[in-house]
Amino acid sequence: MGANNGEDVATVKRELTMTRVFNAPRTLVFQVWTQPEHFAQWLGPKDFVTTFCQMDVRSGGTYRACIQSPQGSDHWMQGVYREIIEPERLVFTFAWLDEDGQPKHEALVTVTFTAQNEQTLMTFHQAIFESIESRNAHQSGWSECFDRLKVHLAKL
Repeated sequence: MGANNGEDVATVKRELTMTRVFNAPRTLVFQVWTQPEHFAQWLGPKDFVTTFCQMDVRSGGTYRACIQSPQGSDHWMQGVYREIIEPERLVFTFAWLDEDGQPKHEALVTVTFTAQNEQTLMTFHQAIFESIESRNAHQSGWSECFDRLKVHLAKL
């Protein structure tokens, strides 16, 4: 039993849960997650640019995107949509691609959207990361994405 408890603690430390409240209706927040023309506007940390974004938002559909750093390096990602319940829930896999275009470690992302009058509570969960360091890097990156998402929603 002690080994399982230690294993559970190690697993929890490699999970990421973030919440944000957006001043926009739930249907709009869901749309900016599922329409490539919107997703590309806020995907990536501050000062990154999305240079490619392709999405087939349906159960079993795939997405593939490339974000470019201010220094010009490309970072490709891809995944498969596992569950789409409009406008309340998205579940999809997430993996960075290596130099040969092959997926590296794959994690599962679950995003829920809860209406709060004219605002939306978004809960983001990603797991399991290879390491705590990887989780921390993603937390920083997603935080900057969500800051950009807030700005994008304000323009709509």
